[in-house]
Amino acid sequence: MNGHPTISIRQGGISDWGLGKVRVHAALLALSLSMSTLVGQPWDGPSRGPQAQPAKVVVFLASDSKNGGVTGVYRGFEEAAARLGWRAIFLDGRGLKARQAELLSQAIKSHPDGIVFGGVDATDFKTQVDDAKQHKIVMVGWHAARNPGPSRELFVNVATSTEAVAKLAVNFIIRNAKEQKRSIGVVIFTDNRFSVARAKTIAMVKEIEKNKRTINCRVLSVENIPITEAGHLIPEIVPKLMKQYGYSWTYCMAINDVYFDNMNFPLVFANRTDIINVSAGDGSSMALSRIRSGLSQQAATVAEPLRMQGFQLADELNRAFAGTAPSGYMSKPILVTATVLKAIGEGGIDSNLGFEATYSRIWAGN
Repeated sequence: MNGHPTISIRQGGISDWGLGKVRVHAALLALSLSMSTLVGQPWDGPSRGPQAQPAKVVVFLASDSKNGGVTGVYRGFEEAAARLGWRAIFLDGRGLKARQAELLSQAIKSHPDGIVFGGVDATDFKTQVDDAKQHKIVMVGWHAARNPGPSRELFVNVATSTEAVAKLAVNFIIRNAKEQKRSIGVVIFTDNRFSVARAKTIAMVKEIEKNKRTINCRVLSVENIPITEAGHLIPEIVPKLMKQYGYSWTYCMAINDVYFDNMNFPLVFANRTDIINVSAGDGSSMALSRIRSGLSQQAATVAEPLRMQGFQLADELNRAFAGTAPSGYMSKPILVTATVLKAIGEGGIDSNLGFEATYSRIWAGN
């Protein structure tokens, strides 16, 4: 597989790769790792930039409104757009590429000032992207390209490092396995329609393989299930995985929390309450609720500061409208566990980062 570790890749619903003040005590520091964004950490993003470019119309094309990561980012973006004096238009792609293409074409014909690709891979829409460029429409994205930063299609793609996300998720599993003295047999759930999902999956596999010298760990299979179909395919695949791998299957990893929205019952029904689920994205409200409750087998998620990223999308667009360069900022992923959520209390995982005040000051021209 092009030099990547050899693993089982299941077919059938499934195809090949193709994809308040918060005190943080020492144990929490260790848990979250040095690369993770810790609660209450001072703002490390841009402190300067152009003042607000008002009266803009921006279309936010969402891959699917049922995706908690996408809607979380949009809520932040919508709030930021209001502060900038913009009109934000939300379009729901409903997880269908044909619908996304049609909505994108219609949006371009309406001549907005900017378009946000929310979880939609911009490389899949070359015709529309080229058309938008001819109309001088600024395009930015969230999880819309393989890597964060500028791309051929986008002024900037807002995301965290896939390698950092993968490392946080895998290291959590390794620590857990060492503490419980258990082996690691991982099934990874992904959606290979998206370049960022493919990159994240490859990074997780590599990180697991890298740790083979220190602990008994292996990837049992990679299950390529479209995020939009996870709700009905996950309950179907669990008994098949149990039959194939039995008790060598000890952990699940996924590129998105959606895969674990419907997994608890099938695991309980299979008498596999020992399996631990860890998501390498995105920190949906449902995932945070079940992790906080402790009633789910999902022990952690590597979340992104979604609301903050919504503000960043608006700021990057504002920079483009002003004719300046992207900020160059890349946010850090956040390892979220029940311990972290207890420390945070009722606030959001990115509520104490200070981005609202900073971005508001920048846009006010101060």
